[in-house]
Amino acid sequence: MKFLMIGIGGGIGAILRYLISAVPMKVSFPVQTFVTNVLGAILIGVVVEVVAGKQVSQNWSLFWRVGICGGFTTFSTFSLETYNLIEKGNTWIALGYAVLSVVLSVVGVFIGRGIVRAA
Repeated sequence: MKFLMIGIGGGIGAILRYLISAVPMKVSFPVQTFVTNVLGAILIGVVVEVVAGKQVSQNWSLFWRVGICGGFTTFSTFSLETYNLIEKGNTWIALGYAVLSVVLSVVGVFIGRGIVRAA
């Protein structure tokens, strides 16, 4: 049942992400991705608080947190993990995690593209 909830939620999240990305924009800033990431972070914050209040079952938590939010944007999970580190007093670890995640992920795109281009 858990896998089904995650799968259905992930499909819905991915479709919502696509719909936002399909909105035409005539600016150089990636507005759609920015909006998706911010909305995903807000949504996962809401889900975590609702789950903490025991207002939903574990399956529904997985549906929203891993499925919808994960399919919509993994940035929401990254944001929650960074928040959790800060909340536990690990501010420097959170800062390192955030900076390294962003920088190394961008470097990873360069590496991945370079691998394909070199082949």
